[in-house]
Amino acid sequence: MADNRPLVESLRPDSDEDWLIVAGDVAERIADVEWGLRLLADRFSRVVWAPGNHELWTPEHDPVQLRGQERYEHLVELCRSLGVVTPEDPYPLWPGPDGPVAVAPVFLLYDYSFRAPGTTTKEESLAYAHRTGVVCTDEFLLHPDPYPSRDAWCRARVARTEERLAAHDPGIPLVIAGHWPLVREPMDVLWYPEFAQWCGTGLTADWHRRFNVAAVVYGHLHIPRTTWYDGVRFEEVSIGYPREWRKRGHPRGLLRRILPYDGDGGDDGGGAADARGATGHGPVSDGPAR
Repeated sequence: MADNRPLVESLRPDSDEDWLIVAGDVAERIADVEWGLRLLADRFSRVVWAPGNHELWTPEHDPVQLRGQERYEHLVELCRSLGVVTPEDPYPLWPGPDGPVAVAPVFLLYDYSFRAPGTTTKEESLAYAHRTGVVCTDEFLLHPDPYPSRDAWCRARVARTEERLAAHDPGIPLVIAGHWPLVREPMDVLWYPEFAQWCGTGLTADWHRRFNVAAVVYGHLHIPRTTWYDGVRFEEVSIGYPREWRKRGHPRGLLRRILPYDGDGGDDGGGAADARGATGHGPVSDGPAR
């Protein structure tokens, strides 16, 4: 958090009307999450937050030792006290030039369905990851209480979110904003494919087709880019760890315009597209602490 804090402090809207989507992993300690979201909520017209895995960790150095669902609920109440929209709130409507667009923050987790190469069960996939040494810290710090497992918590979150999306007015387009990708394809470029099991669920693979989706925003992979699947734009908006952005810089800017979209169409299937930083009055997105 310390090295990324100046990046958060540098984020400013271009207009009093700019919204900001924060796609998770603000920080690991509750106090740092509050600091970041308070600063951003004071600057942007509206801030929409979806949790990442780092907010859900219960690290020993955090005075707040809540776990699992209780930790998530604590974060939701914290956000509400700051005026920040959460996955538990009504979808806010952004008044776009072509009509309103609903911004839907989602909290979905993962269910180990994106398994390591050559494995067919969760147990085999996890064993493969432990043999290679590529194991997500979630296995030690992200507790699913009161659910029996993280995948059980994921299934509950997917069912709840799917019900809400299905009840949404299909005439109003959606920007679905979460931490984990909705589809498997973004993981095809991972250097360590066994990490994909902590990156989402196959249960959401058709959501961008089933629902009236204008764009999907996510983070988590630390591969900032624009991709297209079935004609729907997916924006990976994470900033990454300091060791990552110091090496590559911020070629896509710290802020990414989501709407109105002004890119060149991207590469349908996994290539990156050029895109400017946030310069308009639409929602923009950022993953400020990773």
